[in-house]
Amino acid sequence: MDGFAARGGACTGWTQTLDRLVLRPPVRPSKIIGVGRNYSAHAAEMGEALPTEPVLFFKPSSALVTDGDAIVLPRGYERIDMEAELVVVIGTGGRRLSEAQALHAVVGYTVGNDISCRDLQRREPQWARAKGFDTFAPIGAWVRVCPPGEALDSSVRIRGYHDGVLRQDAAIGEMAFSVARLVSHISSCMTLTPGDLVFTGTPEGVTALVPGSHACVEMDGIDLGRLANPVVSSD
Repeated sequence: MDGFAARGGACTGWTQTLDRLVLRPPVRPSKIIGVGRNYSAHAAEMGEALPTEPVLFFKPSSALVTDGDAIVLPRGYERIDMEAELVVVIGTGGRRLSEAQALHAVVGYTVGNDISCRDLQRREPQWARAKGFDTFAPIGAWVRVCPPGEALDSSVRIRGYHDGVLRQDAAIGEMAFSVARLVSHISSCMTLTPGDLVFTGTPEGVTALVPGSHACVEMDGIDLGRLANPVVSSD
């Protein structure tokens, strides 16, 4: 949707029923930044300690899909996990933002699923392949726009479901590094531009995906819609 407000778009007044539309990701980011080990319980389940500062990685924009699209599992790997996450959508962006300025650079939020190939994470210190396959960055079809500078309530919960079973459930207040800290930290080394996405990390309970299974992510305490994706194998 090039009409997204962060890119200067405006409402056209045109309406259509959802059943007649094919949904696409709501933004076209110049970059997708992920955050590793931002929940202590997840760090523990992965056998890692909490970092002293945010651990960052990139996902390519070619990995982006949205609600209803299939997550395609590449063949030849033993374990590929779903990771339910809150995703920050950058609005005005900026560089070298203080934590006080950071939330003013955020236009809103959506839900995401940071699909991760554990085989490659174990073998390769850089996570470009492990996190970067096509379809490995599902995000919600909607962006919840928030007033500039407004922080989400820390009691808002992120929930991940595998085949309808709740696997991940944690308050965003459990993040080691807050949204403001993450945006400030990222902007200290790179310019954030409108439409950029920040995957803020996943809580414990990450679950392996197999062809035929189904992944779903939603939030409790703020309506960001549901992100639901079937899982298939590559041809």
